[in-house]
Amino acid sequence: MSLWNLVSHMPPEEFSSLSTEFPRSLRCLLAEWLENQPWEFINGSDAFCTSMASRMLSDMLEKLRSAASTDGQQCQILQQVSNIEVCRDPGAGLGLQRLQHRVREIQELQEEGPGRDGAVQSPMAPRELPTLILEAVKELEVAKQQVLKRIQIWKRQQQLAGNGATFEENLAPLQKRCENLVEVYFQLQQQVMAASTELGPELLPRLMERFNEVLSSLVKSSFLVEKQPPQVLKTQTKFQASVRFLLGPRLLKAAPKPYMVRADMVTEKQARELELSNYSNTLSESTGEILHNMVQLETNPTSGNCCANFKNVLLKKIKRCERKGSESVTEEKCAVLFSTNVTLTPSNVSIHLQVLSLPIVVIVHGNQDNNAKATVLWDNAFSDIDRVPFVVAERVPWDKMCDTLNGKFKAEVQTTKGLLKEHYFFLAQKIFNDHSASPEDFQSRHVSWAQFNKEILPGRGFTFWQWFDGVLDLTKRCLKSYWSDRLIMGFISKQYVCKLLSMQPDGTFLLRFSDSEIGGVTIAYVMRGKDGSSQVENIQPFSAKDLSIRSLGDRIRDLGQLRNLYPNIPKDQAFGSHYNKEQTGKDGRGYVSTAIKMTVESERDQQPPGTMGAPPEAPQAPMFNLPMLQHELHPDNLQPLLAPMCPPTPFCPQPMPTGYPPVESSIMMVPDRLTPPFHSPSPMLSPPSLSHCQDPAFRTPGPFMPSQFLPGEVSQLLPAGPSAEPQDEEMPELPPFQLVEEASLQSPPRWMSPSMDQPSAAELDQLLEVPPLPPFAPLQQHSGYPNSSLSSWGLGDARWDDSIRPGHA
Repeated sequence: MSLWNLVSHMPPEEFSSLSTEFPRSLRCLLAEWLENQPWEFINGSDAFCTSMASRMLSDMLEKLRSAASTDGQQCQILQQVSNIEVCRDPGAGLGLQRLQHRVREIQELQEEGPGRDGAVQSPMAPRELPTLILEAVKELEVAKQQVLKRIQIWKRQQQLAGNGATFEENLAPLQKRCENLVEVYFQLQQQVMAASTELGPELLPRLMERFNEVLSSLVKSSFLVEKQPPQVLKTQTKFQASVRFLLGPRLLKAAPKPYMVRADMVTEKQARELELSNYSNTLSESTGEILHNMVQLETNPTSGNCCANFKNVLLKKIKRCERKGSESVTEEKCAVLFSTNVTLTPSNVSIHLQVLSLPIVVIVHGNQDNNAKATVLWDNAFSDIDRVPFVVAERVPWDKMCDTLNGKFKAEVQTTKGLLKEHYFFLAQKIFNDHSASPEDFQSRHVSWAQFNKEILPGRGFTFWQWFDGVLDLTKRCLKSYWSDRLIMGFISKQYVCKLLSMQPDGTFLLRFSDSEIGGVTIAYVMRGKDGSSQVENIQPFSAKDLSIRSLGDRIRDLGQLRNLYPNIPKDQAFGSHYNKEQTGKDGRGYVSTAIKMTVESERDQQPPGTMGAPPEAPQAPMFNLPMLQHELHPDNLQPLLAPMCPPTPFCPQPMPTGYPPVESSIMMVPDRLTPPFHSPSPMLSPPSLSHCQDPAFRTPGPFMPSQFLPGEVSQLLPAGPSAEPQDEEMPELPPFQLVEEASLQSPPRWMSPSMDQPSAAELDQLLEVPPLPPFAPLQQHSGYPNSSLSSWGLGDARWDDSIRPGHA
């Protein structure tokens, strides 16, 4: 058994004292590697031991970086690597000091010259000058490589921050390291040039080539995007960005004129070509038109930063490239290329600087935002630290996806309370459509991009990400405090809720996110049926709009059937701090205060299915076609004609509001409760005196019922699935509504005399001109949820309920 196997089984209280400076998670990753290192040779402070320790530390950091590209806790590992690098900075400082000492040693050797016996006089063992210079150049290249790796880590952490990971964006320490290394570079270069005679015609050119490569890679890598453009970028929308040249204050002194930085949009193919050329090629053509894309590169003498700040940039339009297979426009990635030409001092070398932003998805309409965010999230989370733009894995481990969703959730909601293992189990069942596997079974699975945001969930009209993003938005806007107090169970299936609540006392409830709707939270509670058996009810989900009208806490307070939050917490104790104080008494104008209350109508209190939920006090009003009228019919004669079939004044028909499909020559009676959208509408009823209007040839289609609206005080959108991908610069038109066939209107209705002439459209409009009604109330839903409605209660003697007010629409 290895040493780690023995130590890892120690009691937690004993083990915790051993891992205060070296986290246990890292120790697990490095268990085998650490036990196979030659620790017996690192037992002193001489040069050999120091060199061995430095090499092992570098190998360990490289091992951790490799593990970060495959492990689910990539962000945490990179953060630990960054912390070790910070602790290593004194070591890096010592390495830099050793390099500086080596430069001084070379200088002293050159000043002393050879001794009497031809050997070089030095405090150290006699060595030849070329050998000492070669060792110094090698140490310079190692120091340069360490700085470049540190810059790569900073860039990767910046990308992970796009998904909500913590990020230390201060570039001052990194800039200081770059500047110190460049100072040593120029000192060593001077010594090499001074020793050109000793180096000879063959060695000197090779050394100068290595010097130029060190400077070029340092300068190019120190040109960074400090503030990234939005990764989901809408055309015709302004945005900001900034680039920073870490070596600018040192290498751009006394420039004759300010340097200009240009911003251009490039495709993924162009970005890949630039990467493969090591950014030595220049951009031939921009793939998009950007306004205000030229900014000065300025050095701030106070802060010592050299930056170009783009404050008023606008992407006017984008040129789409050919997409692969089923790839949509929201999967197409591009980037902003920032570029400039500078002349370095004191070497007077001209160099072309270029740097790419993080991947960007360009959209032309707001309804593309959701899918674009999915592309960005996937790329930020699962791309390698050093990749070809913008290659990313198509399948990733499920545990890595869990870490990504958890980090995104906490960042968006701005909470420290993340997802739990029970939540991950529910999410795995949802994304894999597998309810038979155990939590352990999912740990070894991989999830694909298609499962994440291309394939529609079974029985739903949306993808996994579209549903999860709806939960994010709802929680961020309305449920942050409830989630932070752990009052919302959230990610749990309806079936498992029934299992939890069925054995609980009457009135026990819990909160979960709707599984069938985007951006909804519902209350599940247990109640007793007429036979005494327990029944679990799920109240119609509340959207963000619902909760903006009346908060979740106040809704829970309104419902007397809710008593204890699962498992057994009195609701006032759990939600008391979330109740809003109700206004009482009279306001400043003397009016009695009113309050909105929520009620729930349970299934056993509803009407039989045949009545389709219509309340007895508000009978279903008839819908009928208006007969065609004679030209000779005067408007005053119309009222007697309609009087026998017109109900009392509050129920009089009103014209259809705009936005509904036009139905000529028809009037719809508006009941105070409309037919549920999930049932076929009741047939158009004809008045007794006009029974012939039932002829199918003259029956107009039923009025347009917006089935996407749910009942209640707020219209809610049912999940309609991902809409068709909109075309760039032009949105697809909606298909026209089906109207009455023209052929069915060629002959007059049967009740009319053949000699009757039909009135013109203008005359009919004049006859039917009546004041408009307010917009229709949302339709009532029969989805298995008990109905919830908000009523207005006066605090005086008067009381009314909007749901039963006659004629209220």
